[in-house]
This record gives sequence, structure tokens and C-alpha cells, in this order.
Amino acid sequence: MPLTVELALDARATLGEGPTWDAEKQRLYWVDIDEMKLHAFNPLDGTDTACEVGCRVGAAVPRASGGMILATQFGFEAFDLETGKRTLLADPESHLRDNRFNDGKCDPRGRFWAGTMSLVREPKAAALYVLDTDGSVRRVLDGVTTSNGLGWSLDQSTMYYIDTPTLEVAAFDYDGDTGTIDRRRVVVKFPDGVGRPDGMTVDAEGMLWVAHWDGGRVTRWDPADGSLLLTVPLEADRVTSCTFGGPDLDRLYVTTAREGLDEEALARQPHAGGLFVVEPGVRGLPAVPYGG
Repeated sequence: MPLTVELALDARATLGEGPTWDAEKQRLYWVDIDEMKLHAFNPLDGTDTACEVGCRVGAAVPRASGGMILATQFGFEAFDLETGKRTLLADPESHLRDNRFNDGKCDPRGRFWAGTMSLVREPKAAALYVLDTDGSVRRVLDGVTTSNGLGWSLDQSTMYYIDTPTLEVAAFDYDGDTGTIDRRRVVVKFPDGVGRPDGMTVDAEGMLWVAHWDGGRVTRWDPADGSLLLTVPLEADRVTSCTFGGPDLDRLYVTTAREGLDEEALARQPHAGGLFVVEPGVRGLPAVPYGG
């Protein structure tokens, strides 16, 4: 039986991205990168509140001590939701003004992992960083082109990672005590004609859900053997990311984009840039707030 896909919010985002579920507030946070906004969506009444950030923001996560932590074009920043004040914590690429931060997520220990990309599309000019809970920043991967989806296995021994142009989901051995990774290998290889892998989340069965930019779908994969388990088509070509939310974490929220679509494409997909929701028949894992 095909899954039901609903339009949760006709957001018409230019570049909707980075959804994360706040279990305490029962809100879905997501960003519109190009419009420089952080959104908070309330599924209970369908309302959405947008905060002006003042710069491109690639990812946002709740902070255990209050407020949010952002990965922006200027680095890692703290953000006060009530005042809109940004406080710079670290700018590891201050010497690379053509780069900005893109996708990011907290690991099971509360560290914030986020990577960069080149605004002028320079290959392998970006990197993956981790903001530790003591406020220090480490570069953990070099030679990245477009840093995107992140996730961790159920036993917390493996980290999954997407550098979009590779058309792969890579896996690394992950040490939770030290926050380090090594031994890269490929667990999913994307075929031609399905778009490019973008954001990603892991469900409660350890399977990977991946958004397809220019592919109009989200897919579910088994990282043990790289097999495709499920395809969920959406009425938007540029699917950017996904995460589980709702009181029981049984709803998959999916962000999309309108960026770069001409009038003909927008006429064919009028809800491009919308926030979609799927009931996939499996639950997700709780998002971890930044612990610093």
C-alpha cells in the first residue's frame, strides 16, 4: 500500500533545510537558508513562526541550556529565540569567505557536527567539523565538496555521512568517548537518474532515510547491504532533508526547495518549498540537543 504524503505547511521556502524535532517543546525547527530564517512549526495547530537570523543558516539545533546553536555562513553561533541575538562561538573557516556551513546534527553525546560547502562550487574546498560540548572545534574531514546528511547507528559505533557529489552514503567507525571517526567505507551507492543525496535521518530500526535533491523522493536504505527498501515520491523535485517528529516520533517531516526552479517547473510542482509529512509505519530516534 502506498504511503500517504501530506503537505504540512505550504511554506514556499526558497531553500528549506535542516529539520529537527524538539521533543520538549513539541516543535519542528527548520531553516530557509537563502531567506536567512529559522522556523518553528507547531503540528498541533499548523502554525509556523519565523525568526530573522541575519545571515545564511544551514542548520539549527536546540541547546540543552536554552536557545539554539546555529551553523551559519560565519561559523558556529548561539541564538536567542526571544531576542534574535546571535553570539559567535567559533569560525573555523574565517579565511574561506566563499564557504558557508550547510547541514548539521548532534551526535548521541551532544556534540554538534556540521560541514561546509563552497558558494562558488569549488570542489573539495570544504570540510566537516565538530563543536564539542566544551566549546572547542575540531576539523574531522578535509576535501569535502558539499557536506550534507549525518546519522549514527543504533549501537553508536558507526557514523553515516553524505558528501553530496560523491553520490554515496559513507560510514565511519565512531568513538563516542572521543568524538572521533575513522575507517571510511561506502554503505549506499546511488544509481543514475534519481537525483543526488542530501539530508538524512536514521529510524528506530537502524535504517537510513535519505532526501533526493532533483529526485523528488525520500528513500529508505539498509546500511548492512546497501539495499533500497522503500521509495516515497513527493510533489517537489528538490527534496532537501527529513527527520522524525511528533509525540511518538512516528511522522517523517520532509523539507523541500524552490531555488533554481523556472516558471514551468513551479507550475508543475506548486508546493515546491513546502514542508511535507509522511506516516512511514516506523518510528524515528529522539534528536539530541547540543550539550554545551
